[in-house]
Amino acid sequence: MEWTNMRVSKTRGRKPYTGSNPVPTAEMAAKPTSQLTISGAIVYKDYGGKRKFLIVKQNEDSEWEIPKVTVRRGESSVRAALRMTGEIAGMSTTVLEEAGRSSGATVVNGKSMPVKYYYYLLVQRAGGEMFGFARFEWLEFGGALKKISLKKEKEMLKSAKVVLKDWEKARKIK
Repeated sequence: MEWTNMRVSKTRGRKPYTGSNPVPTAEMAAKPTSQLTISGAIVYKDYGGKRKFLIVKQNEDSEWEIPKVTVRRGESSVRAALRMTGEIAGMSTTVLEEAGRSSGATVVNGKSMPVKYYYYLLVQRAGGEMFGFARFEWLEFGGALKKISLKKEKEMLKSAKVVLKDWEKARKIK
């Protein structure tokens, strides 16, 4: 199956992106950021007749999670997800759809800072050596759901499964 020439809807029936990933301007670059943006990559592959999802441990003491990366200044959350899968996970992927969004807060240098999370559904096109994570596993949906500990991430994985089903139905795949 060839994914390279397919268009990707980033809005899935919602209003188009209007400011979530704006084109950087000189004024924006001069302002200190008061919000942290994180991009999550819900990566799947079809292997041996089974659909498997990637989960990772950032370090040996951490919990299993969906791979995530901090979005750099001037970078879109989509580009950050692709950067992470390419540079950190060592694989070639294609973004299919946005799987969901959430928000929260974290503490940076003793100050509370808002965090926006953008999760994308990606399909693995080619894989290499994964060297950016302490551990990784490719698991079927149920196994991945059991291993992920954060409720928010479990919900994003469920959302991604629905998005993928709708995406395939719209393109009459499987």
